[in-house]
Amino acid sequence: MRSIIIVGGGITGLSAAYIAAKSGRKVRVIEAKEQFGGLLNTFPIGGNRLEFFYHHFFTHDVELLWLLRELKLEDQIIWDNTQMGIYRNKKIYSFNSPTDLLKFKPISFFGKIRFGLTSFFLGKFADWQIKEGISALDWFYKYAGKSVTDSIWKPLLDIKFGPYANEVPLSWMIGRLRQRMNSRKKGAEQLGYLDGSLQILLDALLKELKDLGVELISGAPVLELIIENQTLNGIITEKGIFKNGDFLFTIPTVFLTKLLEKEAPKYAQKLNQIEYFGAVCTILEMKKPLSDFYWLNIADSGFPFGGVIEHTNLINAKNYNHSHIAYLSRYFASTEPIYEMTNEEISELMVEKIKIIFPDFDFHDLIKIHVFRTNTAATVCDKFFSKKIPKCMSPIRNLFLSNMAHVYPDERSANNSIRIAAEACKVMGISAEIIPQNASLSGKIGF
Repeated sequence: MRSIIIVGGGITGLSAAYIAAKSGRKVRVIEAKEQFGGLLNTFPIGGNRLEFFYHHFFTHDVELLWLLRELKLEDQIIWDNTQMGIYRNKKIYSFNSPTDLLKFKPISFFGKIRFGLTSFFLGKFADWQIKEGISALDWFYKYAGKSVTDSIWKPLLDIKFGPYANEVPLSWMIGRLRQRMNSRKKGAEQLGYLDGSLQILLDALLKELKDLGVELISGAPVLELIIENQTLNGIITEKGIFKNGDFLFTIPTVFLTKLLEKEAPKYAQKLNQIEYFGAVCTILEMKKPLSDFYWLNIADSGFPFGGVIEHTNLINAKNYNHSHIAYLSRYFASTEPIYEMTNEEISELMVEKIKIIFPDFDFHDLIKIHVFRTNTAATVCDKFFSKKIPKCMSPIRNLFLSNMAHVYPDERSANNSIRIAAEACKVMGISAEIIPQNASLSGKIGF
């Protein structure tokens, strides 16, 4: 059996390593940074640990739940019902049930009916494959109406996709709504989290990989690919040369493109069509909570963040020495001013707007502010994005690819990362039938 060399030590790469090693393959994982984990990485806060970028999981995330069972972490899952709200026209509205919808003043009664019907259709019945060429905003204006679109959908798409908001295909929205609707029962959304943070999952997975004989090599960015006769024969890293076997790249395509420009310029040009958003999370550690909502969508213009995610409305503040924790989240394109800002500038920009939404907020209640950012948080999904998604089996022999692009039209998550890892393993001839599959739309293209 051929050995597997995986480039990228995030959840996709580590999951693929686990599946391959369990099947008896010899596996190496090469990670550029000193730490494995990618977007799962955490930092200390309130006597506990917390992810740089907010995480939760759904009751229907069967791939992730499978991995947690495999690692004997099932008893450390915390489930809780969460509340969602919308800030619109300088007021916070609860947005969890049909009753809440009826009380939502920014749209008319007829608009509320159109919102409910269109959302239900997209989340339950729409076929994403025939909606790729339709702009989500255009569709909402036509079928949900101007009032609904201007009050709910347009502000949310603007803050998430910035200059690309008008190009987001309806297919992406179908994946997003299907994910959220499947997590709701009678209006309440039940979400999960690991007691002690996803660091518990990361540590257990790394330990299991070592026990399975997987070689974990960190601090080893790939410097060059050894390509001869359209065949990848090895990679040159800062920690040595690795040859022989199949190579699975789970890193963003923008990084792989640079390695391919010399030896495979046409393939590099194709991969270069995929653009990425950055993301920044400003984390407030506070003495008091901001609200009772776990997730508050900001639907008014003029705010530098699109969501306020109060982590301690999902996980009790007593787990963090009674500190209350909120993420202020924002995606950004490389053309936006925030791309060039320092962490201090971002912190100042974010926090100064909080008091507008929460007038009772007292800056003296702030214990500490943490800022984390990445330039490759998500792919820019425009119309007919599926045509840009590369096949897992590349035109270069021995080179396979599975990354964030393959999650489309679904939303990136730990669960969907495990799904695309499983699909990549199948392409490389590794059995992944033991992994259950939920109704998500990820891993449907390129495999």
